[in-house]
Amino acid sequence: MMKKIVIDPITRIEGHLRAEVEVDEKGIVQEAYVSGQLFRGIEIILQNRDPRDAGLLAGRVCGVCTNSHFRGAIGAVENAYSLSIPQNARIIRDLMSMALFIQDHVVHFYQLHLLDFVDVLSALKANPKETTKEAHKYSPKPFRNSNTHYDTVLEKLQNFIDAGRLGPFNSGYWGHSDYKLSSEQNLILLSHYFEALQFQTKISKAIAIFGGKTPHPQSLVVGGITSVADMINPQRLNDFIFVIKEASDFINRAYLPDMKLLAIAYKDEIKSKSGKTIGNFLSVGGYPINKEMKLFSGGVIFEQDFSNIQEFDANKIKEEVQRAWYSDDEKQEPFYTDLNEDGTLKTKNKDDKYSWIKAPRYDGKTMETGPVARLLISYLNNNTAINSFVDEFLKETSLSLEDLNSTVGRNCARAIESQYICEYIFKLVSNLIQNIKYYDTNTWDKYNFSELIKDASGYVFLEVPRGVLLHSINIENAKIKNYQIIAPTTWNATPKNSDGIRGAYEEALIGIEIKDLEKPLEVLKVLHSFDPCLACAVHIIDTKGKYLGEYKV
Repeated sequence: MMKKIVIDPITRIEGHLRAEVEVDEKGIVQEAYVSGQLFRGIEIILQNRDPRDAGLLAGRVCGVCTNSHFRGAIGAVENAYSLSIPQNARIIRDLMSMALFIQDHVVHFYQLHLLDFVDVLSALKANPKETTKEAHKYSPKPFRNSNTHYDTVLEKLQNFIDAGRLGPFNSGYWGHSDYKLSSEQNLILLSHYFEALQFQTKISKAIAIFGGKTPHPQSLVVGGITSVADMINPQRLNDFIFVIKEASDFINRAYLPDMKLLAIAYKDEIKSKSGKTIGNFLSVGGYPINKEMKLFSGGVIFEQDFSNIQEFDANKIKEEVQRAWYSDDEKQEPFYTDLNEDGTLKTKNKDDKYSWIKAPRYDGKTMETGPVARLLISYLNNNTAINSFVDEFLKETSLSLEDLNSTVGRNCARAIESQYICEYIFKLVSNLIQNIKYYDTNTWDKYNFSELIKDASGYVFLEVPRGVLLHSINIENAKIKNYQIIAPTTWNATPKNSDGIRGAYEEALIGIEIKDLEKPLEVLKVLHSFDPCLACAVHIIDTKGKYLGEYKV
């Protein structure tokens, strides 16, 4: 008989994600249903607003992805009115986006995903002297690698555990058989967990230099940017460069070596394709470095056919709602059908609705978007500079390109992408300085809003840390009539829909073995590898006065 396991919420992650998996007598997952449990109403809030306010409002979709949605909304309005922006404004927007990529990838692994691989109690048994030797296997110059440092980390770790002051260390599946790292390897990664907390503070400054603040930057406006004084101030530019240099040092000496450690330790799991999806990958590319090269290449891969990369076609995207909590008519209004009496999702029938996440399809197929998709498509198109970074990593870990389609592979792709971005972000800064040097300081193209057409529509596609983001707008009588967002998590966490096709989250869970049904660490590990952001996919307003929960700080 099949057994059902319910995990709600999926912890250490942004938003409210629920997973229900059906396993056979051997603990092998045979079916999976992943559900977004909160309703996103940001598009409704945007209706009847001034289009120029769309960025500041859409930026509130999420406290993590604020810059991405801010830029997406501004870009959609500019597209609707056919407005251009100066080169300096594009560069500064790109610099803010690249800094967000770096911040998001590092914070995701260390603060939101690390403890799916690292056994905290095992780390307490580590020998600091042996730990320093172990770290040298993955980097010629490991980050903060000394006996004294590891002694300090062990003391701090023990104090945290004894006091119960750090949530993620307060409970866990410690001792689980799925943990594969030695005590010394656990200590290396936990050491970098603490360092990543400092990293997050510093890299946020890079975004705030041009954004005014972060989260929720303020400097993007329709037609350009407002941070002119920061752009022409040499000290502000030097501050940005200094932060990125520090970030690059951490990525090259800690983050990337940790991924090599992980890839080698979990080699058997990678080769068994744990967490593998069907191999449909989508990227829209972007972020030009010069006239010939972009940071990422756009394209589409179906069923992991690396020999046939197709061009991206926006007209092939459709979003449906047959199994999402929306009405089936054209309005697609919220239509919640509740859970079963036992608290499980309604999934027995093919027309049951079980998620607030809508169902985007590309040419009728579910797609995976994100770092793996960008890396594969850019590498195989061979028109970016990412290939050397990929080749070096694959050689040092004895992995193949196909191995990146896995739970550990997604983390490897993020680390490679972070290293690559750190290398080329300096070229963007150089382009900006070159413009200023030759007296090009324009950051906004003037327009008169009252003279613009009253009815318009537009959209923008962006590559953001978690994948492909779409913002589209319909303007009527100079007000927003309709607004639509398809976020990366919407693509990856799509419900099955009436077509019965699993999305990336659900497909990646099929076939994994859960060794202890009371401690489904394997499920958490797979889902966290996608870096879910449910706030970008769903929000809620409870109008019935229902008791939702109580939290104490």
